[in-house]
Amino acid sequence: MPKYLAVGSYSAGTWARMMRSMDDRQENARRFAESLGGSLDCIYWEIGTHSVYAIVDEPDAVCVAAAAATMTQTGAFKSVDFHELLTQDQLSDALAVARDVSQVYRVPGHTTRS
Repeated sequence: MPKYLAVGSYSAGTWARMMRSMDDRQENARRFAESLGGSLDCIYWEIGTHSVYAIVDEPDAVCVAAAAATMTQTGAFKSVDFHELLTQDQLSDALAVARDVSQVYRVPGHTTRS
């Protein structure tokens, strides 16, 4: 199952609500990930540029897009980004494919040499 890094920035209203009454955000994130057919590996918070970092397993990009849309539409987050994470083997495979297609790709505007 693909693994993703979720990065979210809470809205000012969310920070205010959490300061008044902090519920178990980790349990909430776990239930949310499971509702999409996945699981929560870990979650960490930061008081700074971003508010929350989570590593989740989700079935596919459609589920991840649904998660981002759901989280954003609530107004609780200013932004939500998901990034698919690669294992060492997946990175090796990607680099092998890149090596092959780099023979075909041409930078726009550059002339080709004979």
